[in-house]
Amino acid sequence: MARPRNNPGDLAELPTELRTDRPKGDQIREILETLTRSLSAGTVLPSERVLAERFGVARMTVRQEVDRVVAEGLASRRPGGGTFVTEPRPARMLASSFSQDMRARGITPGAKVLEHRVGTADEALAAELQEPVGTPVLHLVRLRTADGEPMAIERTALSLRKYPGLEELDLGEVSLYDSLSSRWGVTLGMVSASIVAAPPDPTDSEILGIDATVPCLIITSAPRTASGEVIEFGRSVYRSDRYDITVAYRAT
Repeated sequence: MARPRNNPGDLAELPTELRTDRPKGDQIREILETLTRSLSAGTVLPSERVLAERFGVARMTVRQEVDRVVAEGLASRRPGGGTFVTEPRPARMLASSFSQDMRARGITPGAKVLEHRVGTADEALAAELQEPVGTPVLHLVRLRTADGEPMAIERTALSLRKYPGLEELDLGEVSLYDSLSSRWGVTLGMVSASIVAAPPDPTDSEILGIDATVPCLIITSAPRTASGEVIEFGRSVYRSDRYDITVAYRAT
């Protein structure tokens, strides 16, 4: 495999000094953002030392801004290998399924079933699904991918009273929402969700192929049909270094 190139020559396109009327950190961050937009994914960014010497700032200042660019998902660190430009992050609208949204963006969605079991709804789950206690439910855990890249772990439960036979489908090969639409006439309506940022647990970080310190987006949601019925209740873990969530709403 060809070694990703370092790019001291690319610095020729950047300013040789910082302005005195603006915070140095802000300018360093803008310079790093410009580099991530102009360079191809996998290219090594200039080192903290190179940037600090070029612009006459402390390495700690540069490090803080590199940390911010990494946190935004524009770059990633490799131990002993430097900081690299990352692939652009796909963004998902909450009011669409993962597969639908990825296909609309020209990205190939994928799924690997990690858990598939039938159980019954206890009091808490029954309340979330708006079903009677004891209703048979499908508990589904899937690793979601975009162009083969691990993106999220989706954990969800669906009522088998509403969707009889759902447990027989291979949901690693077929889209859940395409199946709900074609077989049960489900149309996705409003999605209410709680989104928090938190580090993944060790098992999830291993599945997603990320360090346990990388923050993730933890999304708890109960999508509804166009007529207002709860479709599923789930909790998903999305990589924030590779994923954006877009929320659309109407002000009243």
